[in-house]
Amino acid sequence: MSRLDTPNTDTKVVGQPMRRIDGPLKVSGTATYAYENKRLGEALVGVFAISTIGKGKITLLDTGAAEAMPGVRRVITHENVIEQAPLDRESPVTVRGRPIFYDNNIHHFGQPVALVIAETFEQARDAALAVRAEYQIERGTFVYSEGSLVNEPEFANAGFPAATDRGDFNAGLAEAHATIDLTYETPMLYAQPIEPHSTLAHWEGERLHLITSCQTLNYITISLGTSLGLAPENLMISAPYVGGGFGSKLGVHADLMGAAIASRMLGEPVKVCLTRQQMFTLCGARPWHHQQVRFGADAEGRLTAIGHEALIYSNDNDPFVEQTGTATRSLYASANRMTRHYTTHLDRPGGDTVRAPGELPGLLAVEAAMDELAEALQMDPIKLRVLNDTDTDPESGSPLTGRKLSECLQVGAEQFGWVDRLPRPRERKEGQWLIGMGVAAAIRPHFQGATEVEIAVTPQGRVEVRSDLTDIGTGSYTILAQVAAEVLGVEPDTVDVLLADSRLPTGGGSGGSWGASNTSTALHRACHALIDSTGVAVGPDFAHQVLALQPDGATAIGCIAGQGTLTDWHEKSRHTYGAHFVEVAVHQLTGEIRVRRMLGVFAAGRILNPMTARSQLLGGMTWGLSAVLHEGAEFDARYGNVLNGDLAEYLVPVHADIPDINIVMLDEPDLEANPIGVKGVAELGSCGSSAAVVNAIYNACGVRIRKFPVRLATLVANMSDS
Repeated sequence: MSRLDTPNTDTKVVGQPMRRIDGPLKVSGTATYAYENKRLGEALVGVFAISTIGKGKITLLDTGAAEAMPGVRRVITHENVIEQAPLDRESPVTVRGRPIFYDNNIHHFGQPVALVIAETFEQARDAALAVRAEYQIERGTFVYSEGSLVNEPEFANAGFPAATDRGDFNAGLAEAHATIDLTYETPMLYAQPIEPHSTLAHWEGERLHLITSCQTLNYITISLGTSLGLAPENLMISAPYVGGGFGSKLGVHADLMGAAIASRMLGEPVKVCLTRQQMFTLCGARPWHHQQVRFGADAEGRLTAIGHEALIYSNDNDPFVEQTGTATRSLYASANRMTRHYTTHLDRPGGDTVRAPGELPGLLAVEAAMDELAEALQMDPIKLRVLNDTDTDPESGSPLTGRKLSECLQVGAEQFGWVDRLPRPRERKEGQWLIGMGVAAAIRPHFQGATEVEIAVTPQGRVEVRSDLTDIGTGSYTILAQVAAEVLGVEPDTVDVLLADSRLPTGGGSGGSWGASNTSTALHRACHALIDSTGVAVGPDFAHQVLALQPDGATAIGCIAGQGTLTDWHEKSRHTYGAHFVEVAVHQLTGEIRVRRMLGVFAAGRILNPMTARSQLLGGMTWGLSAVLHEGAEFDARYGNVLNGDLAEYLVPVHADIPDINIVMLDEPDLEANPIGVKGVAELGSCGSSAAVVNAIYNACGVRIRKFPVRLATLVANMSDS
């Protein structure tokens, strides 16, 4: 038995802050990303020409000038593109087949109308600007207005039912001592990873080779199987290094389809990289939301009714329903509850998964509303949350595993100095600055997807981990080396980790905070299978002992099944938990906001590597701060174009905006989640952090914000001079 199987003993490798083994490659510039790859020699380059209208039809495409420019090899449009299957609107957004140039309809501003292939990027870029399009413009709907058509889907993203009811919500609300009925509006938010979406494609007969920046290789296989009729054995995908994704690289986008189609048509390698501006219209985004939260509570503060409804924009051509209300379902106890998801069509780029999809906007509304309920009850916000904690999932009735929500709140309160918080707004001042504290709870589901990992002892005496899992900057290479080293008893520097190649065993990829937990669990099983099959005792000489018996080496496979195929999965409800604490200063004259410090306390099962886990949680907490204080897409209501579609005007935090952030991890394995007790951490940091910021703003200056991002003008207009 390895130390990983005995959770109450100290571990040698797992749980230690090991530095990333791929770090030296990245800082030395030898980690090759998709667009930089020259394995296929010098490739042709593709650049998209995009639509300049928000809705309508192409009536003329004049590509003559572009085709006559130096270095241009082909201009691909809907008039000459190879055959593709129609747009697949029914499949999940992550595996949806997305053909390009499949007709002359324009569904949103910035949609590709042509792909120029040239010998250099500069030639392709200049020629793309020379493509001339004429349109029949149709009236589009680019911003929501009251009275717009509302639809009631059956399911939200990830297979969650769109509507749930337990008990009698209206009766619970009617019997309440205190009630709140609040609405919140969140804007369209973008995932903008540092590495743009890029793909290098090359056909070898009927086999397509892709080097791409993606999060999940298997999703590409499914999508291209639909769009291009490619059999899995005819698709070779590699993504060894990915410079961030945040959900935007889970599915297939225009760069991949464009490169694959262009390479097929020209018979040469082609690479396509989206420009930063194109990423604002071609990669999906977190949709605009309008949420209504209704709570009822008795005089002691126990919730008698919980209602959470989310209206979400969805482009009907490429629909996506973010699972915004699902975070509420397992958060607090109440016998009477109701959640709903509705959609309304807008002619904007289709929504997509963005870090903590559903939980970030959903918990912003719910946890801000809990703060208002606490005020109505004249209760401490932490006391209200702890009072309504539960060990049983209030909707499914199943036991909640690893439930440490109250512990996160209590540990955080002690370490943050919550006792010093003044309950009435505007009571604490430092000169012209008003100081306040806020708190919010965090919850996120734990997912299990079908995953297979191979472990090998090579003839060279090395241990090798093999998986198609991608490392999107999260530390996958490192934590898998730690797990293998721990179980086999070897040193981490004797372990090689091969990732992100479709020839390797298939896993669930990186996304949804499931990459580490699923792959590590399957790897744990593979290691034990190798131990059992070889009969060799674990220890530093494990590999050499195996080779003494089997000179050619040995391999073993470890697998876990997807939760959808497990008949007993529903018997337990698995989540991760946390609590956020924030202190802000608001200038009473200008409304300027300065976040002074943040604390996050998290319970996410066993922590494989506190260094990489802390990095992910830091990023998540920063993301939550950014979502309410900085970010928000602005659309022109007349034409449908993004007004701030670049990183000069789409605001994200810089170093000066980020305060002292402290993170505490309650490192305790949740062995009811999986045999090694590991759950995801990456997106948990984003869950609830936004609400803690706005709750702190209220405690500082007395202004409740319900439309985001927070505007200085809103604060100044609503702050009294008292």
